[in-house]
Amino acid sequence: MTLWRIRATVDDRPGYLSVLTASLALRGVNILTVQVHTTERGAVDDFLVDAPDALDEADLVAAVERGRGRDCWVTRSEARGLADQPTRVLGLATRLVRDPDATGEALRTLLAADSVTWRPSPAGPRPGITPSTMLLADPGGGSYELRRVAPGFTPAEYARGQALVELAATVARRAAEQVTLVLPDGSELGVRPATGDDLPGVVELHERCSARSRHRRYLGGAALPAPARMRRLLEPARGVTLLATATGAGGAVESVVAMANLLAEGDVAEVALLVRDDWQRRGLGSALLSRLVRHAERAGYAALVLHTQAENTPMLRTVRRLGRPAPVDRDGSLLTLTMPLSVTAVGRARV
Repeated sequence: MTLWRIRATVDDRPGYLSVLTASLALRGVNILTVQVHTTERGAVDDFLVDAPDALDEADLVAAVERGRGRDCWVTRSEARGLADQPTRVLGLATRLVRDPDATGEALRTLLAADSVTWRPSPAGPRPGITPSTMLLADPGGGSYELRRVAPGFTPAEYARGQALVELAATVARRAAEQVTLVLPDGSELGVRPATGDDLPGVVELHERCSARSRHRRYLGGAALPAPARMRRLLEPARGVTLLATATGAGGAVESVVAMANLLAEGDVAEVALLVRDDWQRRGLGSALLSRLVRHAERAGYAALVLHTQAENTPMLRTVRRLGRPAPVDRDGSLLTLTMPLSVTAVGRARV
């Protein structure tokens, strides 16, 4: 006996599936598993079957067509196909919990895609499927494009793929939610992604920073940014904002002491830092910038851009500590540093 996968469209009417299964049974074909994908053109039935060795692909196609099936696709299968779909999905979910950067490979395994490509451009208002392509929105920014020559993608597969991408994004966010950062002087801080609920703490951070620090961060002046602008920084449409908090006496959490922003547009991300004056020159800015660089590499961005004033020696020193090339363009007193990122370090750019 030989294992085969058969996919065919059957009219969603009473008795039609029975006709198809009876046609296969007459030729000694044993149906091991079946999945039903509902589509606008009818029910797409995906069978794993055990067929006599004497039957070939043409024989199976003929049996399906005699059983009122259409758009038939047949291919040899392997023993691993005997694992049912829920078991396979749970196994892939477990892998993503351990390694969220394996999203591309998990999608290819789940949907038997010929290729999976991550792109920094968003999926747009119309993510979805065609017979040979699938476009999935990445909640972390960007999109996944899947291609498969045959069989055609179905809405059910699209839903599975999108759910897997959202799981990976959730795991990645949770993994980055809270870490303990130890500075060179032994001070410990918590570092986590910001949310809209952090607005009061971030307003306090700005109030406790000197006018010079605010001017270096925003370039255009030392006034406090409007709350609406701060909220947009906390929850960027694409990118991430990290906050650093220190633990006060008795275990009480102090106000936010630093904010690091990564705001993306296309395949380039802009970074900026604001560190409270009493926490400057202690290695905090370097640590936060390093984390933003790693985040940008995992997300697949091509480069980081940082704007700073020529007199901002501490920021320039912080960038140099990364040990990465960062060509500088000068426009009067404003410097723009562009740091190329390593494509090979991106786990989800292309698999």
